[in-house]
Amino acid sequence: MSDVEVRNNSENSRYEAWLDGERAGLAAYETRPGSIVFTHTEVDDRYAGQGVGGALAKGALDDVRAGGGAYDVIPLCSFIKGYIDKHPEYADLVHEDGA
Repeated sequence: MSDVEVRNNSENSRYEAWLDGERAGLAAYETRPGSIVFTHTEVDDRYAGQGVGGALAKGALDDVRAGGGAYDVIPLCSFIKGYIDKHPEYADLVHEDGA
C-alpha cells in the first residue's frame, strides 16, 4: 500500500485522505472562533482496515498543531475522539471542556 496523503480541503471544510490518486476518506469539520470542530469521519469501504482512518486523524491533528495554537480541537466525531483517546500526545489540542 502507498502512503496516505492528507490534505486540508478548507473550501469544503474537510481533511481528505488520498491513496493512489483516489480520495479514500474524509474528516469533516466546522470552525468556530479559536476552535475546529470535527463532526464526521468516513473511509471508503474499499480502504477499510488499511490504516486510512488513523492516517487521516493523525494528519488532521498534526495540521491543527502546526497552526501554532490558532485552534483547539472539539472532537464531536467519535472516530477523532477515539483516536485522541488512544494517542494522548494529542490531548493538549482538545478544547478544555472537550466539547
